Amino acid sequence: MGIFRHGAAQKIVSSGDQNKDGSLDFNEFTKYLKDHEKKLRLTFKSLDKNNDGSIDASEIQQSLSELGMSVTKKDAQKILQSMDINGTMMVDWNEWREHFRFNPAHNLDDIMHYWKHSSVLDIGDSLAIPDEFTEKEKTSGIWWKQLVAGAVAGAVSRTGTAPLDRMKVFMQVHSSSTHRISLSGGFKQMIREGGVSSLWRGNGVNVLKIAPETSIKFMAYEQYKKLLSSEGSKLEIHQRFMAGSLAGATAQTALYPMEVLKTRLTLRKTGQFSGMFDCARAILHKEGVKAFYKGYVPNLLGIIPYAGIDLAVYESLKNAWLSHYAKDTPNPGILVLLCCGTISSTCGQLSSYPLALLRTRMQAQATLDPSDQPSMSELVKRIMAKDGFFGLYRGILPNFMKVIPAVSISYVVYEYMKSGLGISQ
Repeated sequence: MGIFRHGAAQKIVSSGDQNKDGSLDFNEFTKYLKDHEKKLRLTFKSLDKNNDGSIDASEIQQSLSELGMSVTKKDAQKILQSMDINGTMMVDWNEWREHFRFNPAHNLDDIMHYWKHSSVLDIGDSLAIPDEFTEKEKTSGIWWKQLVAGAVAGAVSRTGTAPLDRMKVFMQVHSSSTHRISLSGGFKQMIREGGVSSLWRGNGVNVLKIAPETSIKFMAYEQYKKLLSSEGSKLEIHQRFMAGSLAGATAQTALYPMEVLKTRLTLRKTGQFSGMFDCARAILHKEGVKAFYKGYVPNLLGIIPYAGIDLAVYESLKNAWLSHYAKDTPNPGILVLLCCGTISSTCGQLSSYPLALLRTRMQAQATLDPSDQPSMSELVKRIMAKDGFFGLYRGILPNFMKVIPAVSISYVVYEYMKSGLGISQ
């Protein structure tokens, strides 16, 4: 049995064609119908607000409003009439299924709405794939409110976990097999040298770069999506990865000097610099413009494993939950969402951590020995020879310790910001 690409059937074929032979055999078509019907059931359940087994005009109006699209009662009734077979002005499951059975939507907006995570969770890194926004969210202006809410949440989260972040950098640069630095010893040393406030050194730049980084990444992501996908088509997972990685690389390239400043200010001694501009002036005067891009290569290379593994793990966890537990609603609940986001981000961090350590060491090298400026490969050899493989994971403990508080803080602040900006749940 073959159903060949023709007219509107093309999207259905591309959705269900597993062996990419340009047609659907009986098994592929049956699987497509089963998967598609399950997604339709989830959508129907999410629209049926009062759980009476049918959808009325007010429920359609409310659901569209939650997605950022305002419609009148009359327009909602017109939408309802297009699906209402028996003229009751109510749509039951059978009418809903018949209307949408051959609609080839495969990435329904409600599932995407519930399963966003990158703008909600901030664990201190900026390498994750940007959020997807529906066309309704873009036209209604909700997208920029969500970005603002995410940026504020990130700023509060990073400030709350800044002491652990500084400890991570401190251990990455100064700790070794011959000079071990413990958590308690490191904190005592920092407080003794500069007081309690010194635990927040470098946090100002780290927070300051959130807004421009988020903006550049989002705009670049939208442009790369247009380049990688045909007009109006949804992005495949590998296209999302490519667009997200390129957007991350673009944002990192534009703002990388701020990364260098953050590292130098984090490691500075009391009285060494009066502020960010004084630090930038000193680097420019002593080391030249090139110093602002030290560690750029490992930083850029780190985007690929971080973004790829973060996206792959999150999508796998999401699909596993939708396949096994999504019976009445696509909403996984906050605990599942936070766990999936935390696990995927942590896996991404773990995979790219050695490159992050190399980046930090190269950024800070001039503060250790200005005459010694090793390349990335030379630095790897030195670390491996002196500390072994696990030398590439110095500082991983405080890095992991800040994940749960960072996720918790960013989520709570994000929800408060959503409420304050008038974003409906």
